[in-house]
Amino acid sequence: MISLDAPRKRPGMYVGPLDDGTGLSNMAFEVIGNAFNEGLSGRADAVDVCLNADGSCTVRDNGRGMPVDMHKPTGRSKLEFILTELHAAGNFTGPRNDFPGRLYGVGLAVVNALSDRLALRTVRDGHEYAIAFRCGEVVAPMTGSAPTDARGTELTFLPSAAIFPAIAFDFEGMAERLKVLAPLNARLALTLTDERSPERRELRLNQSDSHD
Repeated sequence: MISLDAPRKRPGMYVGPLDDGTGLSNMAFEVIGNAFNEGLSGRADAVDVCLNADGSCTVRDNGRGMPVDMHKPTGRSKLEFILTELHAAGNFTGPRNDFPGRLYGVGLAVVNALSDRLALRTVRDGHEYAIAFRCGEVVAPMTGSAPTDARGTELTFLPSAAIFPAIAFDFEGMAERLKVLAPLNARLALTLTDERSPERRELRLNQSDSHD
C-alpha cells in the first residue's frame, strides 16, 4: 500500500514529536476525533478511551458505526479503504473540521501505518464487522457477523516500537486535552481510563445519570 509509505518514512511530519509523548497523544486524538464527531452529529452520547496494560489504546463510541460496504474503485471494503488510504475517512464519515483535536486531515490510515497492530470492531445497520492490521497491512480481512443489538465502534491500536522510542501515553496530558474539548459537546459523556498500573485512574467528564 504505497500511500502508507510516507508516514512510515517521516512519522514526525504526520503526528509530531516521537520522543516526548506528543505523537502518541496525537494518534489517540485522531481516533477520538472520529468518535467525538459521532457525538457532534447527534449519533452518539458516549466516548470511552482506555490506556491498556499492554501499551495499546482503545477508543469506543456508541454511534452509527463505520461504512462497511464495497468501495467500488478499489474492490475493497470502505472500512479497509479508510484505514489504508490517507485522507480517505472524510469522504465517508462527514466533515472533518468539526473536531479541533485531530491531526492534519490525514485520517486513521496514519494511525494504522504507525501501529504494530490495530483492530477495529464496528456495528453498522445492526450487524457487527471486524478487521485487523499489522503495520498497516491487513492480517484479518473484514468479516461480518449475525445481527446484534450493540452499537458503535471500538478501535484498539498499539503504536510501533520501531518508530516510537517509548510507548507511554501521557494520561495527565490527555486528560487536560479532554477537559478542554468536553464543553464543545456537553451531551457527550467522556471517560478516560488508565489500566497500566494497579492504581487504576479514571477521568469522567459530562457524566449524568443518563450515561450511567
